Amino acid sequence: MPEQVLSVSQLTAQFKAVVEQQFPSVWVAGEISNFSRPQSGHCYFTLKDDKAQLRAVIWRGTASRLKFDLHDGLEVVCRGRLDVYPPRGSYQLVVEQLQPQGIGALELALRKLRARLEAEGLFDPTRKQALPPFPRRIGIVTSPTGAAIHDFLQVLERRWQGIDVLILPVRVQGREAAGEIAAGIEQAQRIVPSLDVLVVGRGGGSLEDLWAFNEEPVVRAIAACRIPVISAVGHEIDVTLADLAADVRALTPSEAAERVVPSAEDVTAIVRNLQMRLLGSLSTRTTTLRNRLDALASRPALSRPLERVHLLGRQVDELAGRIHTAMRTGLSRHHTTVDSVAGKLEALSPLAVLQRGYSLTQDETSGKVIDDAKALQPGQRLLTRLARGEVVSVVESKSV
Repeated sequence: MPEQVLSVSQLTAQFKAVVEQQFPSVWVAGEISNFSRPQSGHCYFTLKDDKAQLRAVIWRGTASRLKFDLHDGLEVVCRGRLDVYPPRGSYQLVVEQLQPQGIGALELALRKLRARLEAEGLFDPTRKQALPPFPRRIGIVTSPTGAAIHDFLQVLERRWQGIDVLILPVRVQGREAAGEIAAGIEQAQRIVPSLDVLVVGRGGGSLEDLWAFNEEPVVRAIAACRIPVISAVGHEIDVTLADLAADVRALTPSEAAERVVPSAEDVTAIVRNLQMRLLGSLSTRTTTLRNRLDALASRPALSRPLERVHLLGRQVDELAGRIHTAMRTGLSRHHTTVDSVAGKLEALSPLAVLQRGYSLTQDETSGKVIDDAKALQPGQRLLTRLARGEVVSVVESKSV
């Protein structure tokens, strides 16, 4: 047996004493990754470089004094002390001072790629497609073994029935992931019958875990896809380039299921509301038309249709009588006028003069009235009109 056997707690305590004694204050440079800030206000993250990583924590009091926001990809220089956490047997850097140094290599590459693709118009809102309101066939490009597909199908089944879901299995992490995701998107467009919506995504993770959805082949495949695409990369804080290129961004696969199909309960409620409104409208319309029909039926023209005819008949008879009376009165008045005029004409007529013993002498040939003896010539034939009869005479002589 060894001379001394230490328990895990004793060894950890000795290690803790040595580490904390040897590194009471140290400056460390690295890139922030897996950053989180729960409601407690403390900041937890991993400080890393290309060969190693170190857990770090900033207590709430120190974090409240920082003049800038912390996020994944930020290069920083930290001063702090090493602390050993016995329950886990791990150590971490308790940061007491922190200064930004610049952005990490991944963050810098991401920004450059985003600027280039944005200049090409891949993120232009005007090119985004609208989602169909009631899709029948949905495709999802994701890992078939991850939690994302389980959450997506569970929410989908709860919200809407009778939908065909086609899973296009791909790796969503690692070097080969970007190529497989892009190929899965292209394959989805060749499926017959065609898909109505395509979901591309995975569960949450760190910036490195989600990096496949920032790769250029994936972004271009989403932007060129003829099917409306929902990006469902499960990370609420970081926005991937796939999110920007997709037609719709969902924070999680579960939210993607909520965005892609309506809720059966909501649709049922809408249909019932429309049904009630339709029935109410029909009832109101029927009542209005019935009232109008009753009003029309109560009018004399419909309730007593011959009354108007009889009234008009009486008016016609009255007008006819008035016309006959007016005609008789007019004719009598005209007869009187004619008789008066005839009497005057009779008084002025030459025939009336002849009746009083006068005669009318005319040239027999021309019919010219003779009123001057100077116009007569011996031998001229004259025609004399008497009250009764005519006399033809020849001029033998004249005296003036």
